[in-house]
Amino acid sequence: MNLLSSRHCVYPFHLLLTVFLALVLSITGGCRGGSSGADVVAKVNGRPVTRAEVDKYYENQAAGSQQQPIGEQANSFRLSILRNLIDNEIMMQRAEKLGLLATAEEVDSKLNELKAGFSQEEFQKRLQEKHITLDDFKRDLRRQLTIDKLFNKEITSKINISDQDITNYYNENKAEFNLIEPQYHLAQIVVTNQPAPQGSTPKQDKAQNDADARKKIQMLLNRLDSGEDFGQLAMNYSEQANTAANGGDMGFIPESQIKTDRQAFDAISKLKASQNTGILPIMDPNGAHRVMGYSIIKLIAREPAGQRELGDPRVQQAIREQLRDRREQLIKAAYYDVVRNQSKVQNYYAEQLLKQAGIPK
Repeated sequence: MNLLSSRHCVYPFHLLLTVFLALVLSITGGCRGGSSGADVVAKVNGRPVTRAEVDKYYENQAAGSQQQPIGEQANSFRLSILRNLIDNEIMMQRAEKLGLLATAEEVDSKLNELKAGFSQEEFQKRLQEKHITLDDFKRDLRRQLTIDKLFNKEITSKINISDQDITNYYNENKAEFNLIEPQYHLAQIVVTNQPAPQGSTPKQDKAQNDADARKKIQMLLNRLDSGEDFGQLAMNYSEQANTAANGGDMGFIPESQIKTDRQAFDAISKLKASQNTGILPIMDPNGAHRVMGYSIIKLIAREPAGQRELGDPRVQQAIREQLRDRREQLIKAAYYDVVRNQSKVQNYYAEQLLKQAGIPK
């Protein structure tokens, strides 16, 4: 991957609550629940992990599936959930030992950040869609903040990428920084003319037909012409899910790819940095000559073809981020393994599956 074509995305948390909920659940293994008498399916240094915990996460994740897992597939799913819960408990105990547990103030501060931009009713609706309570969410948020603190102290803060590291990488991968064609750093606002899919949470003033879509995109263009921020409008109104949360940022796109849409390329090629196009139609990709919606595209920067030199600060920053991310992932994996080895884990559910298969433990 061309490093100059990648970007380190920082997503505004208050606009990614749904994604964040999924992330928290996937990392923490769901919310602790159940009664004190629930079956214990594992222990980590003597602390129990209950069947109720596994069941709650299982139900949350399986609820959105058209086909419910059954038989061995269901057992495999539960075993994977339990492994996540065990890893989470190991990390929480490690953080507790080091005095790194997130405080109530830190949890409340992050919660308020997440809730910003939502009414109380909208926030509660997001929680209900994930089948969790506010207390569940705060509990999981505390765990995630705690694990972040642990990794920041034990790993991230100790990673140092030297100038020599950057030079070595550049010399070994110089071809990555030779752009064979011009590239355009773009952002866009997208408005579709189709109703929102059933069960989804539509953007503000979601258009239900083409006339509504034209009115909405014209309103957004008028607001841009009045000096409003492109990124903020994209976050609030754009219906392209994978870019809206980042202010519509599409990253760097090769010129040849943009040219596949002649109308868009003609408009973009006339722009200077920070300018945006007028309203552009989005055509049906199936070739039906049908308009699917409308977009406004902003040119952030244009990169000419040619070799990028090591002295370019953007090159250095791209390499630094790449090396840091790569090293951080490696050290995290090793850290997990070492801390697991230092823990006493008893996985009764795994033992039960072996027993059912007639395999002695």
